Amino acid sequence: MLDNVVIGALSCCTRVKDARERADAILNNVGLGPKRNLTSAMLTLPDRKMLELARALATRPKLLLLDEVLGGLRPTECDRLMALLRDVTEREGISLVLIEHVMRAVMTLAQTVIVLHHGAIIAQGTPANIVREQAVLDCYLGEPFSV
Repeated sequence: MLDNVVIGALSCCTRVKDARERADAILNNVGLGPKRNLTSAMLTLPDRKMLELARALATRPKLLLLDEVLGGLRPTECDRLMALLRDVTEREGISLVLIEHVMRAVMTLAQTVIVLHHGAIIAQGTPANIVREQAVLDCYLGEPFSV
């Protein structure tokens, strides 16, 4: 698993030793440090999601695109990943583009929300405003969502 993250780190580190150190630090940061020597096939779904995030973070991105990153996770696992994303984006200054159907995550992580329906924008604004938009209620929420 460590080598998976080293590959990403090599995009911004000139020496393999530096890439290994960066990968190791990132695995510790996402909670996978004790599992660094396992193969990715041995990981649980939540750990595989963390590995995917670690590989992406290893490249030192300015923008991170996450597509349904919380899919298949339990609420406690979602909370852990959301806290990690909040921490990493604030500490590293990374912007997120989040494609997500878990509304709790959208409300927690997003500063601006753009809602699409059949490829067309039906609403755009802050999370607090989006959940009151009639088009969003009609298409997705059904009833007001408390923020």
